[in-house]
Amino acid sequence: MTVHVAVPKAESCPALVLNADYRPLSYYPLSVWCWQDAIKAVFLERVVILSEYDTTVRSPSFEMRLPSVVCLKTYIQPARNPAFTRFNVFLRDRFTCQYCGQREELTFDHLIPRSRGGLTTWENVVAACSPCNLRKSDRLPRDAGMWPHQMPYAPSVHDLHRNGRLFPPNFLHESWMDYLYWDTELEP
Repeated sequence: MTVHVAVPKAESCPALVLNADYRPLSYYPLSVWCWQDAIKAVFLERVVILSEYDTTVRSPSFEMRLPSVVCLKTYIQPARNPAFTRFNVFLRDRFTCQYCGQREELTFDHLIPRSRGGLTTWENVVAACSPCNLRKSDRLPRDAGMWPHQMPYAPSVHDLHRNGRLFPPNFLHESWMDYLYWDTELEP
């Protein structure tokens, strides 16, 4: 009897990218490169391979196992302040409507509406589902009787990384586990 084992195709072999301190460049989205970018970085001597897949790529004169975890040789200073983006607002608010707790049909809401001089800033924007956003309309929270569960704030990169760990990506290769979440604070 012959047993055939499916070998993953190269396209399904992304490489986890770690900074020179062995931490992921980012947790959410998780810092990964496609296999082509990982191999290019290896040949340009910008990374060290820490772990490999069993899958190999070949050329007429060369054969190499695909890297599954790479570490940059040069440390990249992380951004001090995260970019103010819709995605990062949702991540700060844990992909949850700040009025009712729903996780679907998310948009964002200005606590002080723009029509009343409110700005589009970290401190004035919260994640909100469409029904709550429509219900609040262009009213102030006190006028609408709708207060967010958490008042908006400008998050740190650490805040977003912590929240990102709650929403792991769809693909986590077993070789990545030794390098993910090791900087998480341990409970006593």
